[in-house]
Amino acid sequence: MSTNRADHRRVSVADLGRAELAGRRVFVRVDFNVPLDPDGIADDTRIRAALPTVRHLVKNSARVILASHLGRPKGKVVAELSLAPVARRLGELVGRPVITVGDCVGPRVEAAVEALKPGDILLLENLRFHPGEEAGDEGFAQALARLADIYVNDAFGAAHRAHASTAVMARFVERAVAGLLMKAELENLGRLLDDPARPFVTVLGGAKVSDKLGVIRHLLERVDTLILGGGMANTFLLAQGRAMGDSLVEPDLVKEALAVLGEAETLGKELLLPVDLVVARDFSADAERRVEGRPEVTDGWRAMDIGPRSAERFGDIIRRAGSVFWNGPVGVFEFEPFMAGTEAVARAVADCPGMTVVGGGDSAAALARLGLADRVTHLSTGGGASLEFMEGRTLPGVACLERAADVREGARQTEES
Repeated sequence: MSTNRADHRRVSVADLGRAELAGRRVFVRVDFNVPLDPDGIADDTRIRAALPTVRHLVKNSARVILASHLGRPKGKVVAELSLAPVARRLGELVGRPVITVGDCVGPRVEAAVEALKPGDILLLENLRFHPGEEAGDEGFAQALARLADIYVNDAFGAAHRAHASTAVMARFVERAVAGLLMKAELENLGRLLDDPARPFVTVLGGAKVSDKLGVIRHLLERVDTLILGGGMANTFLLAQGRAMGDSLVEPDLVKEALAVLGEAETLGKELLLPVDLVVARDFSADAERRVEGRPEVTDGWRAMDIGPRSAERFGDIIRRAGSVFWNGPVGVFEFEPFMAGTEAVARAVADCPGMTVVGGGDSAAALARLGLADRVTHLSTGGGASLEFMEGRTLPGVACLERAADVREGARQTEES
């Protein structure tokens, strides 16, 4: 069994009640890496995703310490990347004030933690203001651990990063468990890998084959149908000898694409590529465009979306699926004229009566834009993490919880003997 899907699922913060939480300092690694605009937070989806864990801890009188990164400050304090706006929004959502402090480690932070009363919530400042976070520095991890009795990892979106707060800190606390969001992510994605309802259809889009080659190969053995769209499909079409004009392609991966096509045939799996394309003169919303009835592009034009016949074909297959995993738009959906293909996929996923799991920021954004986010079984908060999980790779943020569980179980058995 993969490390990603081992016994960590038996213990989560849901298994800890008032007797274990009341008055305890509970450090929760959340993923509040939210998009910002001049008016504040542009999308609070990730904040809302953490609410079940936060509310469970508050209800059971824990002293709650939340920690997250935001953006890429590269180990320096960047005022524009402060978590202060996140604290304000979180306070609105939970209906109580969220305490802030100007740092995430040190005597001032430790004093703020000690002053917390049961049910209080403290949000630490951006972890990445310290270089030790991304470096996975043990000293920084120990400084964070001094704030806590119990560690909860609820940041699935950062679980593929071996950073101090996601993968190292768990070694230095009394107990480490998964949060409710982490638990839901692992269970839903794990079910697709371990026991999917058939037929199992995966739709992969996005710009580059290189970003998803590993997951394509890992899923080929498990899926019934694999649908490829977006820029990544262009490289596969090129491998089939199709002219792709000025489209985004990765010529150095043509051999790999051919190998994948061969593997699909050998395994008897259906691998579908676009049969028609929407092409444009330029990469812009107002570019001259037309539908190309074949999956080929002439010089001076570029593929921007799957065509209407492809959209209909893909949609029919998705609607009949027992399980669906979708990651990545099948066109340049941020430009309205090239949104149709991604919209067709999104609506088909929403209509599918089977289990539907959507991973990746762009796919989630497309669903939200169409008002369909609440019509899928599970909307993953981790694009990169969900892909690495579906590729069968070990996630450091999950492995650290398993190690902590193993240590605890070993100690219990020693006490009993």
